[in-house]
Amino acid sequence: MSLSSCVHNESTAKADFYVSTEGSDTWSGTLEKPNADGTDGPFASLEQARDAVRVLKKNKTSNITVLIREGRYQLNETVIFGVEDSGEGESSITYAAYPGETPVFSSGQEITGWKKVTSELPGLSKAAEGNLLVANVSNKFLTLYDEEGMLPRAQSEKYKPLNSSTRNELHFSEGELKNWPNVEDVEILVRPTRDWIVNMLPLASVDEEKGIATTAVEATYAMQRKGYWVENVLEVLDKPGEWVLNTKEKKVYLWPRNDSKVFAPKLLEFIRVEGQIDFEGPKDIPVRNLHFRGLTFKHAERYTLNKDDAGLQHDWDMLDKNNAMLRLRGAENCVVEKCHFLHGGSGAIRVDLHGIKNNISNNHIEHMGGGGILLCGYGPGTKDVNKKNTVYNNNIHHVGEIYWQSPGIFLWNSGENRVANNLIHDTNYCGLIVSGCVIRFFKHSNIREQYRAIRWHEIGELPKELTPDVVRPYWHSKNNVIEYNEIHNVMNKLGDGNGIYIRASGPGNIIRRNYIHDLVAETGKQSGIRTDGGQMDTQISENIIYKCTSQGMILKLNNRFENNIIAEIFEPRQVFLKIVEGPMHGASNKRNIFYSLSKESTFISQPPPGKGLFGEDSRGRVPASMKDVDSDFNIYYNKADQSLAEKTLNRLQNKDNSDKNSVATDPLFVDIENGNFRFQPNSPALKMGITPIDVSEIGLRTQE
Repeated sequence: MSLSSCVHNESTAKADFYVSTEGSDTWSGTLEKPNADGTDGPFASLEQARDAVRVLKKNKTSNITVLIREGRYQLNETVIFGVEDSGEGESSITYAAYPGETPVFSSGQEITGWKKVTSELPGLSKAAEGNLLVANVSNKFLTLYDEEGMLPRAQSEKYKPLNSSTRNELHFSEGELKNWPNVEDVEILVRPTRDWIVNMLPLASVDEEKGIATTAVEATYAMQRKGYWVENVLEVLDKPGEWVLNTKEKKVYLWPRNDSKVFAPKLLEFIRVEGQIDFEGPKDIPVRNLHFRGLTFKHAERYTLNKDDAGLQHDWDMLDKNNAMLRLRGAENCVVEKCHFLHGGSGAIRVDLHGIKNNISNNHIEHMGGGGILLCGYGPGTKDVNKKNTVYNNNIHHVGEIYWQSPGIFLWNSGENRVANNLIHDTNYCGLIVSGCVIRFFKHSNIREQYRAIRWHEIGELPKELTPDVVRPYWHSKNNVIEYNEIHNVMNKLGDGNGIYIRASGPGNIIRRNYIHDLVAETGKQSGIRTDGGQMDTQISENIIYKCTSQGMILKLNNRFENNIIAEIFEPRQVFLKIVEGPMHGASNKRNIFYSLSKESTFISQPPPGKGLFGEDSRGRVPASMKDVDSDFNIYYNKADQSLAEKTLNRLQNKDNSDKNSVATDPLFVDIENGNFRFQPNSPALKMGITPIDVSEIGLRTQE
């Protein structure tokens, strides 16, 4: 049951203070609504309620509640809650929606004074002529919203950069870029040389004669091959909804898609819970027992890369960055529940640096330019204080709409968390990522990605030969439990990604009872679940991977893959289980079901003898072979041509000396085509000791 459908009753509406759009910060804040003579009533702002709570808690040690009435609350500055705003002892301080009502916090300021463009604009497309409005503005903004949501900024067709391009110099073909008078307003959305990232980069200069554009900030990788798009120039404004900002003219141009109001955002962060952070030191003082419930947040600005940013893996996000609507930076036992985050240019929720035993549950996150939920600990070092958090029952979809690489949920250097029963769908890259810092980055450098995040003052000098044993003490994304999550229709734009991805995260991670399905975009090089470079000691069990493009499971090193179902893997690769990096001593492939509907599928893929992926753990090109995997009690079935399953099993048993008790037969699901993966009573899977998986237990739970 959603909060908005709760039935109002007086017993649930009692609070210490109230906030209302009809209130005043000069009143006491103790009344639900203004009294008859207009002399007292609720507060008008969240800030005033916070300040009143600070006074009240000096005399009250039990729970304190602030209820916020229906309406839109304009935020012009980030509301900051510090250590002095903590609940005392075991008591909590709660800021919640009034029962049955929906308070909305927005940083969007309405743009008014729109006029029809009647003069000729140089370079404007024929399609846009006669359709544009213009308004005067005084501030710079990177996103714009109407009442439908984010408006698309004018964007060119895809161009192909020349191969001589570097990280900060884009070499382009004639006519693609110009030395615009307001060139600093122009940005390029670029896909560098890798499949897993895009960068949004402002231009610093354009030399049309040489065909070289210099960016104000470096791309993650060289800007070659994959393509780029030009944004925020009038020449490419050619569709309803598109807009362009010219800060030199102090004008914004818009081809409206409806008659609604238009808002420009002011803030990246709406609420920040800010503990006393000792960034270089060993101990922080966190904010405790602060709760936010049932609040709605919309119209946030998009973040930009800065020259001093420290990137996480592949720059998928940044360390300690102010790019989420609600940010916990130094927090313990805090709660974010039943909140709604939508129509923002950056992320929804971050738990940064010190974050212990916080609970992020039952939230709805949609249509974000950045990611959904990020747990981001300190960089690799001895300080390990981002752990034991709960991320439960969140509905996350249509995120990464500007920064395509942003996942639904991201754990970086954060461990012992439980991530359960979340629904993640419609992302442009991975659904869920767990990672740390791979071994090769533990060398002194000033590259943005990962190097800058390392806490060298804690680590000291490392030996020249870097091994897993050397860096493992600094991998803090360990002992996480990732379970009962449903992930579908992710990987919609970028390639080389996955439903669930784990890399350099330390030991003890458990990925179990997740349902990953319908990864069907034509991006290639993706898989349902993937253990990547250097990842070891992971248990992957009782998951369902169904209807995914390219690959089902990528297994490396000593990770264990047991009691899973992989069914119907599509072209181009159609590989169910791929092993690529050894040594694989300790790895397992047991009691799994591989179910194919195609004659072209490959159940098990392994490198040719003597070959293997170059190890991220610096052990060189180590062979990966099924001979080293504890593989047995599996079922192989090909509905289109069962002889292929039989050939697979024969090869495994006679060539790789594995799968001695495995069988090639129909596992007899109840109704796999309609999503029922339980077994019929006479299923051979039950005889093999394979545990049934009930999809109805996976994904979102009904809220009370």
